[in-house]
Amino acid sequence: MSVTTPAGFVAGGVHCGLKANGNKDLALVVNQGPHYDSASVFTANRCKANPVLWSEQVVKDGVVKAVVLNSGGANCYTGAEGFQTTHEVAERVATHLGIGAVDVVVCSTGLIGLRNDRPMLLAGVDAVHAALSADGGEAASQAIMTTDSVNKTVVVERDGWSIGGMAKGAGMLAPQLATMLVVITTDAIVPAATLDLALRASTKVSFDRLDSDGCMSTNDTVTLMASGASGVTPTADDFTTALTEVCTSLAMQLLADAEGADHEIAITTLNAATEDDAVEVGRSVARSNLFKAAVFGKDPNWGRVLASIGTTDAAFDPADLDVAMNGVWVCRNSGPGEDPAAIDLTPRKVSVTIDLKSGDASATVWTNDLTHAYVHENSAYSS
Repeated sequence: MSVTTPAGFVAGGVHCGLKANGNKDLALVVNQGPHYDSASVFTANRCKANPVLWSEQVVKDGVVKAVVLNSGGANCYTGAEGFQTTHEVAERVATHLGIGAVDVVVCSTGLIGLRNDRPMLLAGVDAVHAALSADGGEAASQAIMTTDSVNKTVVVERDGWSIGGMAKGAGMLAPQLATMLVVITTDAIVPAATLDLALRASTKVSFDRLDSDGCMSTNDTVTLMASGASGVTPTADDFTTALTEVCTSLAMQLLADAEGADHEIAITTLNAATEDDAVEVGRSVARSNLFKAAVFGKDPNWGRVLASIGTTDAAFDPADLDVAMNGVWVCRNSGPGEDPAAIDLTPRKVSVTIDLKSGDASATVWTNDLTHAYVHENSAYSS
């Protein structure tokens, strides 16, 4: 149940040699039509990897026929040689499929500054093309993993049509998007312009609100392809609702697999003057290492929440803020509320609710705690 569940798609995943451990490291997802509409969003980081620079040009006409993805090397800051590798990988995929390279999105993930072995990648493209099948979505989702402990897939089915998705990501989870590669497929008939609106609306309330560690990737890519093979044309609203369900599921899978995390934290800001204010407040708490360390220590330290709120430009009265943790309102009117001892932070899921009392807008931002394991994993990652 993945990107090949919707009709009109085949995929595959193989080991081409980039990963020394022998795990799969090259994936290919192909849209067999009859339609080839697409939409994509990329990292907002100004420092972009070669595959992003290539793919930003590919997607401009709203047509994508294939996505090729490698793990084991980000191909970022590898110079002209790295960009040429991206180009040649796209050309090799295109040759196998009888299409133009300008219709092939390329994605890479792994260490920055590492040159991927071009002959190895090209041989891998030959192998993954031979492995393409209607059941290849699972293998493709495994091939894009880096520090992920599990592969991440989802399928949402509607009356006569469906959406499938796969994602990778376990660290550097911060907007725009996360450190993630995502491929989403649908067999619905949806024109490119509608896909673009739906994708941006969906990522805004899912991937863009996942803020694990405040670090923004150079390689983030989300590509959505529509084959139209079902023959069904959903309304724009129905499609956006289903797509948001897909994106939210994948975002929560990313959060659950965040590097070294012991807790998944949902920070909901209520009664903000604007939605932007609500997001800004939630994100300020999500990026507080002090707060995240407190949750790791199972300490309901609500003072760290208020301190984070105070760093924002949101509209609120500093003397009239309420904060709850796991449903216990430990702060009322910017002072002590219910007994914090009533809060049990042993379970993995933690909720923080902030009432700004300044309007009727709300938003939720998701993060995780700061653990010894996170520090260890990221200090040892390059080795």
